[in-house]
Amino acid sequence: MSVFLLVLCLALLQQGGRARPNPPGCNSPEVVRVAEEALEQINQDRTDGYILSLNRLYNLSHTQGKETGGSFYKLTIDVMETKCHITSRKPWKQCEVRNIGDLPVYGECEVSASVDSQVKLQNYSCALREVPATAVVQVCPDCPTADNLNEPVVKETANLSLQRFNEESRLANYFTLENITRASSQWVFGPSYFVEFTIVETVCSRTTDASELSSCPPMDCQFAHRGFCLGSHVAHEDQFQIRLPDGKKDSSFHNRKAVDVKCEIYEPQAAAVEEQTHAKADSGHTRHQHHNHMHLHPHEHMHSVTPSSAHTVSEPRGTLGTVVDRPAPHRSAPSASSCPGQHRHNLGLDRLKL
Repeated sequence: MSVFLLVLCLALLQQGGRARPNPPGCNSPEVVRVAEEALEQINQDRTDGYILSLNRLYNLSHTQGKETGGSFYKLTIDVMETKCHITSRKPWKQCEVRNIGDLPVYGECEVSASVDSQVKLQNYSCALREVPATAVVQVCPDCPTADNLNEPVVKETANLSLQRFNEESRLANYFTLENITRASSQWVFGPSYFVEFTIVETVCSRTTDASELSSCPPMDCQFAHRGFCLGSHVAHEDQFQIRLPDGKKDSSFHNRKAVDVKCEIYEPQAAAVEEQTHAKADSGHTRHQHHNHMHLHPHEHMHSVTPSSAHTVSEPRGTLGTVVDRPAPHRSAPSASSCPGQHRHNLGLDRLKL
């Protein structure tokens, strides 16, 4: 009996002494890959706001599947907002993170993802917030400050910017304002206002009289082009205006010189998918028969229109998670090894620990 117990003890000691694989940490290439691909799927799922970029991996937990052999991860990742709007559907690695002068936004996402041969996002919850103006002023006293989107001057700036875009665009149809997404102001040669806004194609062609533009409805179909614009308006003094022969002031010259706009126009996702389908089905002549709508909207190269390539991604559903505005949480110390990971961005705001 004693010999049996001795053998059993030796076997248990031998089994217990075998090296077990270390649990993955924030420096693990596999975990970083999961975080990056999960964030890409988060951006595809969202229907509003700006594309998020990975700043660092804060914490994680990992479970190995016994039957399937796959893995399940719960990740806490720190993110920063980019300058790309969700409408663009661009991969987040192609988007520039907002710098200190662009009203930066940061936050964190709680993410659940399963991994077998591919990373599959299960759900997510993100909380975002603007960097406090006091923190920005300490680093950049002359940087623009945020404005209320409902201020009349903000709406005026967006409307003037869109008016100039429609005047100078060589696209087939006029566009109308969809949403103002961000606004700021700064003193340059006078009060200067900056807006970011989305636009949508209307049913009115460029032959429509200018007096009728205010009543042009948006194109109500999945093939309507959408765009994202950056507009600005500098409120110059009267000396920048000109006078007409009758003595009246002409503000059109003033507005034209004081307003600037740059827009990106994106191909409708439905049109891109349909075009690819027909391209595979035939040599191309069918495209002209089935895509008359697309050919009504040539994308001419000009200073205020930058066509964006279409990306084959799923239509955003917004059903896997939420993104909300929320104050910075009090977080406990990470439990996983080598966590948190290194910051990819800090904007010179070390005290905020973005």
